Amino acid sequence: MTGFLADADMQMNRIEHHRQQIATYIDMTSANPTAQGLLFPPDILQAAANSYWAERHYQPDARGLAAARMAIASYYSTRTPALALDPDHDIYITASTSEAYALLFALLTNPGDNVLAPAISYPLFDYLAAMFRVELRPYALDMHRGWRIDPWHLGRISDDRTRAVLIVSPHNPTGHVIKRPLPVLEWTNVPIICDEVFAEMPYAIPSVPPLATLMPHLPIFTLNGISKMFALPDLKLGWIAMTAHARETYAARLAVLNDTLLGANSLTQSMLPHIMRHGMHFVASQHHHVRHNLDLAMHLLAQSPVLRVRPPDAGYYLFVEVCAELNEEELVMHLLNHGVLVHPGFFFGSSTGCYIVISCLVETTRLVEGIAHMIRALHAHPHIIMAQ
Repeated sequence: MTGFLADADMQMNRIEHHRQQIATYIDMTSANPTAQGLLFPPDILQAAANSYWAERHYQPDARGLAAARMAIASYYSTRTPALALDPDHDIYITASTSEAYALLFALLTNPGDNVLAPAISYPLFDYLAAMFRVELRPYALDMHRGWRIDPWHLGRISDDRTRAVLIVSPHNPTGHVIKRPLPVLEWTNVPIICDEVFAEMPYAIPSVPPLATLMPHLPIFTLNGISKMFALPDLKLGWIAMTAHARETYAARLAVLNDTLLGANSLTQSMLPHIMRHGMHFVASQHHHVRHNLDLAMHLLAQSPVLRVRPPDAGYYLFVEVCAELNEEELVMHLLNHGVLVHPGFFFGSSTGCYIVISCLVETTRLVEGIAHMIRALHAHPHIIMAQ
């Protein structure tokens, strides 16, 4: 475990210990839709499961059930722009997006190799790198240009042991979406693992383009699943979709790895076509909820001169800069003492400035109340300075 990760863990442990001492608070970090009243319609789930129980017969496939792969390919044909996938060769179903990441780390790396990952990101990548004994090399995101990837930094930190580039688009937690090709990736031809779990939550842009449509000639592995899209984190289903270049080079070995685990259960796989066919209206309603909350949050946060925040391209997080002469751990503790729980920026690997992260998946009245508490607490702190 790296020194930074160990320090962040210790800081988070102190915050968690302090949280347990607080009787009541508003949780502004929740990424669990089932805890916020965003429940996928149970009648659709029941109907989706009925046929499985009636015709139950276990037939494992290293790529996943054929009907589920066809449903995934059909979904990508509706994206803007459409991504053409062959369900028989381009798609592998996994138990989750996290398992998909683990499979690809096993596929692409050996101990001592390195993987490039965004400098601000969800901590999963650090733990995967430790598990597979590879070096995680952070690449810069340009905060002055909407958290865009710095392509030249990618080129500078890669070498002959670079085995993959991790891209999250929409990015978690800044919300940045890649909207045009990155030439440096075309030069290096290193495999790209692209996480698109927030693709159905555009905000500042009309839609999220699949990265594989922007650079179709590169070996790209696109990851997604039903956890964020359909608010079904408990049913555990994800997938890997490959470009032709990735398929030609890696499909056979990926099949062996996925067949070794067979992590995706047959019930959820069999339910997927019905969920995708009848559940998109729920996806739209969840998107409406998040967009409404983001509108409210952006308006309320703009009332405080000590806060700066950019509207995200997509997603449901806000990555908020606080003009404060104190460290993030102290700031989060201060807000907890005033009844509000937020994520510190260092939880996502941020090492410069002072940032907090809030989730706009939170139920609307609680979100509004939490932001009001947060702003009052910030203005009451003696070390807060005014934004310029």
